[in-house]
Amino acid sequence: MAMPKAGRSWEDVREEMIARGAGDAKWRDGKTAVYVFNAGPEIGEVQHEAYTLFMSENGLGPLAFPSLAQMEREVVEMALSVLHGPEGATGAITSGGTDSITMAMKAARDYARAEKGLSGPANIVLPQSAHPAFDKAAHLMDIEVRRVPLKVDGSYEADPAAMGEACDQSTIMMVGSAPNFPHGIIDPIEALGQVAEAKGVWLHTDACVGGYFAPFARMNGVPVPPFDFEVTGVHSMSADLHKYGYAAKGASTVLFRSKALFEHMPFDTKNWNGAPMKTPTLAGTRPGGAISAAWAVMNVLGIEGYREKQGLVCETRERAEKGLAQLRFEVLGKPMLGLIAFRHPEHDSFALYSEMYRKGWFTSITIDPPSLHLMLSPKHAEVIDQYLDDLREACETVEAGKEGAKVEARYN
Repeated sequence: MAMPKAGRSWEDVREEMIARGAGDAKWRDGKTAVYVFNAGPEIGEVQHEAYTLFMSENGLGPLAFPSLAQMEREVVEMALSVLHGPEGATGAITSGGTDSITMAMKAARDYARAEKGLSGPANIVLPQSAHPAFDKAAHLMDIEVRRVPLKVDGSYEADPAAMGEACDQSTIMMVGSAPNFPHGIIDPIEALGQVAEAKGVWLHTDACVGGYFAPFARMNGVPVPPFDFEVTGVHSMSADLHKYGYAAKGASTVLFRSKALFEHMPFDTKNWNGAPMKTPTLAGTRPGGAISAAWAVMNVLGIEGYREKQGLVCETRERAEKGLAQLRFEVLGKPMLGLIAFRHPEHDSFALYSEMYRKGWFTSITIDPPSLHLMLSPKHAEVIDQYLDDLREACETVEAGKEGAKVEARYN
């Protein structure tokens, strides 16, 4: 597309943009269970208005925009207040989970260099289920990734003992997830913390999915195990605001047990012709709208609002589990929050996914083991029965296809 010689009217451009979006996933209808976290139109309006109020402001300049600096501090403080942040804990808003994870790894690496005398190659130790954002960050920083198989007991949890054995003097970080993305399972962070402390290794809890879900689920009576700064071995955490924090994209938080640990994260240089440059995260320019929208949503919802939203998601997951059991699906492990993975003993997961996609559902899938995958939002309470009905029909279609293939094979 060449840039038009003469500009077009906004009405014309707007109509084309809407038309282009007609083929996108229908997340507003609740038929999308990945990428978008739909807390309802009221919260969507808060996101929109709060974002546009500070859309042009830049978080890179706290002296120019002290309002954004204050909102960022308060978002971090609110996060730490529900994640057992100790006195002196701190953090920053980032552009997303990958940014948060990258900066936590950068801090851990620089901490190892400054405090432990690390001068050569570094490595991180992950469970097999950890997010590939760790691999991306490791690639950028030339850090070795050591992925460790999960427990063999069918829990889909990280194996603390095996991860401890994978550590050595060059290990800068161990990782646990709360929960992991593929299966929705919370790793045994408390046991990982004990191993990390015994090994003298930085432990990071990746709570990108659960950081703004698990605390409120626990308040609602869900037996969420210790996963945050309540575990003394946890040095840092990542928690996404634009997931179950229901903030506008892109917004996450990276949090540290102390300011001393946090100080290893920012990039600071004076070695150029311009003014000194110090940035706390990977990005330079930081959209003010992402910060203001996160602050607004957290204040509008409050603890009671989050408890209500997350309670609805847990109830929807439980309804899904009951319906899946009736269809003879196996739920992987024991998910507690909004993620769930499941497989059928007879039907191919990819074939089922294709049938559900034809019915308009845009969800996710895992490959180890092959399974269907849902990341539920409050909106899904309205459509989970329809999903289960369509899944039953998908099973019947796949079964009919298998029987048809058997008949054709007999006659050929």
